[in-house]
Amino acid sequence: MRTDPAVPRYTEDIYSTAAILDPYPHYAEMRALGPVVWLTRQKVHAITRYAECKATLLDDGTFVSGDGVALNPVANRLGRGTTLHSDGDEHTQKRSVLAHRLTPKAVRKMASAVQDKAEQIVDAAMTQQCIDGVDDLATALPTSIVPDLVGWPEDGRDELLRWAGATFDALGPMNRHAVTATRAASEMMAYSRRVVRERSVLPGSMGADVLAAADEGRIERSQCPALMIDYLGPSLDTTIGAISGALHLFATHPDQWQAIREDPSLIPNAVNEVVRYESPIRAFSRRAVRQETIGDVVIPRGARVLVLYASANRDPREWHDPDSFDITRDASRQLGFGSGVHGCAGQGLARLEASTILRVLSERVERIELTGRPSRVVNNVIHRFDRLPLRLVAAERRSS
Repeated sequence: MRTDPAVPRYTEDIYSTAAILDPYPHYAEMRALGPVVWLTRQKVHAITRYAECKATLLDDGTFVSGDGVALNPVANRLGRGTTLHSDGDEHTQKRSVLAHRLTPKAVRKMASAVQDKAEQIVDAAMTQQCIDGVDDLATALPTSIVPDLVGWPEDGRDELLRWAGATFDALGPMNRHAVTATRAASEMMAYSRRVVRERSVLPGSMGADVLAAADEGRIERSQCPALMIDYLGPSLDTTIGAISGALHLFATHPDQWQAIREDPSLIPNAVNEVVRYESPIRAFSRRAVRQETIGDVVIPRGARVLVLYASANRDPREWHDPDSFDITRDASRQLGFGSGVHGCAGQGLARLEASTILRVLSERVERIELTGRPSRVVNNVIHRFDRLPLRLVAAERRSS
């Protein structure tokens, strides 16, 4: 697509391995160029600043998701039928199938089970001299909750994390990461089709609700496989990213950890600040169905825009000292969970899981210490650790 030569251009590849691992200098350079820049490598308009990102997300009549949120046509084709890749009445209908499972009241009913799991996981971690914060804490909690909630069969769980990560990785441009991921994402969809065909979901689960909706004629049976994985993948990687990001931040900001230990009421806002600072989702795209102006840049009808959530969450026009981690700041307006009709449906459970494990840790752990060099996942969309060597220094048990 040809674009207005007056639009600022950014020639670096923000989907290179180096930029995936350290994206923030790129975001800062793009924000300095303007609220909209043209990515010459991906040939897409990138929305860089908070105000414009939020306005774009809220204008779902202009910037639509039904034509896909990926930067490549293969993933957009594979994503057809999911809630993420839908708009208007179709989006509302698909979301309604599982909406009752994700209401604040429904999430509150899960609090006791999440608390029990978190206590078991933290107690097990405390028996070890050193742990991997990703495997032993951040991954352990959501993988003990979400597959049962969704109703995913036991025999399909060994590949879940690989498949879940791939569903995000495939949403980038068609680079080598996306090519590899597309194969794995296809495997997940094939397995989901088998689950629907064999009706092998766990009774009383989200998956059972999906099949019931098809039986009752509320949705087409052909939509079931996509809806089966709609919540599964996103609810794993993003929560793992938030929890592992929190562990790293509190290990490197011990004063913030002590603040939480002294005042646990800070935890809900701390989760918002972690999501703002770490932004587990880097970006999703939208397509403009009519011409629109963002800032002083005209977005042509049919153009694809890339909403940079992670850049918006570090925009100094919106946040004071945005590159500092401060759990006392009001981070409730962060865009890490999206905004508008496509805001993350499962954010209530993600917040519950992250808040609960931090609360349990704050009761048992005096200090969180790094014992080695962390490493991050190389993924086009997900920003999270894949290795986080830690030591949990036990606190004296408080008298009740």
